[in-house]
Amino acid sequence: MKNCVLCPRECHADRLSGKSGYCKAPAELLVARAALHFWEEPCISGKEGSGTVFFSGCALGCVYCQNRSISKGLEGKAITIERLAEIFLELQAKGANNINLVTPSHYVPHIIEALNISRRNGLTLPIVYNCGGYEKTETLKMLEGYVDIYLPDLKYISDEPAIKYSNCKGYFTAAKAAIEEMVRQAGTAVFDERGIMRKGVIVRHLTLPGYLEDSKRIVKYLYESYRNKIFISIMNQYTPMTKSTEYPELNRKISYEEYEELVNFAIEIGVENGFIQEGEPASESFIPEFNGEGV
Repeated sequence: MKNCVLCPRECHADRLSGKSGYCKAPAELLVARAALHFWEEPCISGKEGSGTVFFSGCALGCVYCQNRSISKGLEGKAITIERLAEIFLELQAKGANNINLVTPSHYVPHIIEALNISRRNGLTLPIVYNCGGYEKTETLKMLEGYVDIYLPDLKYISDEPAIKYSNCKGYFTAAKAAIEEMVRQAGTAVFDERGIMRKGVIVRHLTLPGYLEDSKRIVKYLYESYRNKIFISIMNQYTPMTKSTEYPELNRKISYEEYEELVNFAIEIGVENGFIQEGEPASESFIPEFNGEGV
């Protein structure tokens, strides 16, 4: 916290003195919501729900972010590490299938300490690290033995959209190394008798309007690199949050034909371990309220 280099941006911010880097996160924990969540992949949510903890702040800050109120606006409640440990145990008591840490990168040291406390007090659930893919391998190595399931995005393979929409030159280089480390740690997927994942890696890709060919390159890269070691989750839920004059190309949802073409491409190249979304693209009603529930 004194000289923060937890993510690849390496801001060197002195968070202990009240300064913040690109993620805007202070030294203290800010949590916006802690509740059962039912809209993850089926092997993560199941019928019982995933015990999601939404952390405020983000090292990416994508212009199309659905959670912008917490990623950019920093809505959330300041809590102690001890309280975070209690939240983990409360979610376990509610029947959660796992503890799902959403956008956790800038709070890794706090999370490790909270997991140590909660495990001493009876936490047994798998831990899910749910992130945007823009991770630093040295930080991920700190999590070995703590995280069971890695759930990263792979947003971009080209620098052009990475720079344009996330101000993030070199996104793919960082994400590629991060996913390699995640696969090294988590290994081949393990499921329980209910089909709930206990260990493994699911890489998500959100298709953006106008970037179908980039999406195909991402799916091809993941499959050729990892085959059936990982699961690939191809998402169609991109939803324009506001009409943008700066990014007019993002003012539409993905068409059924675009998404079908990407899914068919994945099948044609041999992808078997994967998830797809059916029905209409997600609307704002699928975005949880960040009202401090469970915090």
